[in-house]
Amino acid sequence: MKMKRVWFLAVCVVLSGSVCVRTNGLAAETPEAKEYTNSVGMKFVRVEAGSFMMGIEKIPLPEPWATSGHLRDGDPDEQPVHKVTISKPFYVGVYEVTNAQYEQYDPGHRYLRGKLGFSIESDEAVVFVSWHEAKGFCEWLSKKDGLSYRLPTEAEWEYACRAGTTTAFSTGDSLPEAFHKNVGTSWYPDPERCKGRQEVAPLHVGKTPANPWGLYDTHGNVEEWCLDWYGPYEAWEQVDPVGRADGDFKVTRGGSHSTELYYLRSANRMGAIPEERNWLTGFRVVLGEEPGGNFLPAPSAPLHQQRVSQQIPCDIAEGPDPEKAYFSGLGRYVNIPEGSNGPIFSRHNHVPKIVQCANGDLLTIWYTCVSESGRELAIVASRMRYGTEEWEPATMFWDQPDRNEHTSSLWCDADGTLYHFNGFSVAATWGPLAVIVRTSVDHGRTWSKARLILPEHNRRQMPIESIFRTMDGRILLPCDAVTGGSGGTAVYLSDDNGLTWKDAGGTVAGIHACVTQLRDGRLMAFGRGDNIDGKMPMSISSDMGRYWKYSASPFPPVGGGKRPLVLRLREGPLCFVSFASKGMTITDVSGKQREVTGIFAAVSYDDGKTWANIRLVSHDGPDTTHETMDGRPFKLGFSSAEPGGYNSICQAANGVIHLISSRQHYAFNLKWLETPAPAEVQER
Repeated sequence: MKMKRVWFLAVCVVLSGSVCVRTNGLAAETPEAKEYTNSVGMKFVRVEAGSFMMGIEKIPLPEPWATSGHLRDGDPDEQPVHKVTISKPFYVGVYEVTNAQYEQYDPGHRYLRGKLGFSIESDEAVVFVSWHEAKGFCEWLSKKDGLSYRLPTEAEWEYACRAGTTTAFSTGDSLPEAFHKNVGTSWYPDPERCKGRQEVAPLHVGKTPANPWGLYDTHGNVEEWCLDWYGPYEAWEQVDPVGRADGDFKVTRGGSHSTELYYLRSANRMGAIPEERNWLTGFRVVLGEEPGGNFLPAPSAPLHQQRVSQQIPCDIAEGPDPEKAYFSGLGRYVNIPEGSNGPIFSRHNHVPKIVQCANGDLLTIWYTCVSESGRELAIVASRMRYGTEEWEPATMFWDQPDRNEHTSSLWCDADGTLYHFNGFSVAATWGPLAVIVRTSVDHGRTWSKARLILPEHNRRQMPIESIFRTMDGRILLPCDAVTGGSGGTAVYLSDDNGLTWKDAGGTVAGIHACVTQLRDGRLMAFGRGDNIDGKMPMSISSDMGRYWKYSASPFPPVGGGKRPLVLRLREGPLCFVSFASKGMTITDVSGKQREVTGIFAAVSYDDGKTWANIRLVSHDGPDTTHETMDGRPFKLGFSSAEPGGYNSICQAANGVIHLISSRQHYAFNLKWLETPAPAEVQER
């Protein structure tokens, strides 16, 4: 196509991430025809200005397009529906960027062709590209052609995808079979979960019907990076919106192979940290000046980040008399209204972590979801402010949109720095995960942006409980090594205060393992599964996790929905917490043994060689009824305690030990641990 040329001084102007390039004193004007093919063979179609309703009304969707039993009326982040006007025409790539096109910019990417089996051929959509790399391609192409290439804004993407339609897909309220590529929830590339299933799908572009405006693969094939930072919608009418000024995640759109059809809808929103590279995400290019709309205002901080005191209380070390047994059942910390169906869910809340911040506040995080393998799973938080005994309502803590975040851990260093570790999947499930870390130096009022510390999605990378600093100054991070109920736990070490991490190499017996360091420098761990002689396995390492020796512990094994804990107390002994199964007995103050069930605690003064005074985590009184995970009732009394849950433990500056299950909060001191349980009171 013949292009007009205009003489300019050689100048390059960069504003708000947009690029207007003048090369060799020449600038090419934006084309005006319906179609345009550029210097590297990329085809574009002109999209005229217009208006549309962005998002989806909260109305029931047809059954086939709903996810696994939930979110049948659209994701909450797709509302409120609002009018958007695109004031100027722009050109959109007819196809997603291919390997052949991208590798003209980055020849080294050819070595990623076929990684995990995906995107081998030149005309397949490029994958394993970060947002920064996609943006870099656009900048390279702009300089090469003297035109303004960029990623589409989220609004431009949905406008072009819909192509004048208002239905779930541009094809209507159903998506033809031609678009279906390995539809469903994928565990790939976990070898155990994927046995007998073909997971690799071809990613050739343009093999499905085009939408009404001539664009291919807007429903599936690969997700596509957008220009915007992800953030909640606003209700008012907008012209040329460009999203938020900042954020944690860049928007992706369109869905991909290996995904439920629900996430391929025109209105569906996804997102990822901009450094993420995976086999589901590529991009599409637009041609046109960056929109001149204003950034939306920053959303309000969640409740747990508001009004966070920056003072260290003068009485923070004062607490219950350490010479007197102290126990308190402080009630539930999971405060979510019944019937909540996103983005925070009342149905299933699990895998928590508790820390005391340096300002005295207690902070908990956990995941909330409907299905543990679902894309809707998110991380939420609650704060109990110093001097109070009431947990605040749960608010969002960290959530890559439509990614499964399995799982979280939280740690407070001796200098008061908070560390948040989180695994996350490419899509759904807790299959192979990557891991990020965030930090806070103001007691959780603000957090750094997520930084990838284990960027490749692999097994052995699901963060769990028991982070601590070793005697030689390294940070130790345990991670589940497998996705099943047994198979072990990995240990990662950082000797540069969390900047880089190395797998120690060995494997603890049992998943969800709790780890501690003994006084002689060895590591000791207890895990779930991989039982030995009908007992919970105990693992000992003399070389910081490279090799482990296994033996039977004195404790009963635990099963699904449970995990053990071990914590070195400030006073020196070890505290162990787990679950008593049927047939386990304790010795009460009278010397009598009686059978108990539920959460128990034990203390060791000789680094785990013996465990003294095993007792239930209970008020030791007549039975009272409470709720455990998912609202199931249980009896708390002389011989029964909470029957299940993923526990977490920390010790406050005043010596009080805080233990949470998947719903309840308990507090006690060392003296209570050392005090035998009372003899059972016979009813009169």
